[in-house]
Amino acid sequence: MTDAYDPAELAQLEQRIDTWLATIAAENDRIVAVDRDPDGVRWYVRMRGDDKEFTTVWLSLGQRMFRYETHVMPAPEENAGELYEHVLRRNDRLVGAHFSIGAEEAIFLRGEMPVGQVTHDEIDRILGTLYADVEQCFQALLRIGFRSRFTA
Repeated sequence: MTDAYDPAELAQLEQRIDTWLATIAAENDRIVAVDRDPDGVRWYVRMRGDDKEFTTVWLSLGQRMFRYETHVMPAPEENAGELYEHVLRRNDRLVGAHFSIGAEEAIFLRGEMPVGQVTHDEIDRILGTLYADVEQCFQALLRIGFRSRFTA
């Protein structure tokens, strides 16, 4: 089991994450907002996309794990089985993230890592990976889950 960080260590890491996110945002013109939940240890990074207008990645710091996720699309209106098969097959090729079904049957891309592995480079990799994965699959997923809207 991963060791739990004490409150002082987590507070230091929170400050480093704030700094790292500010640096990453300053270096990347795709990032349009970085914000932090005032009630907890959670950040969001909003990125402008090409295929999907915006991708927002939520980063959450716990005592043991650092979790990240983005909403890819709402629940499919049709062809749900085909869509779920498609994302499960894509999961086989993903590294550091996986597709999942979340609230209201929406499709999410999620991952996690032990708190001790969180670095500037890892946060940059996470943001880049989730952004690229969403951009790569978004149109195909929409065409499966909302097929009749594209063929009418």
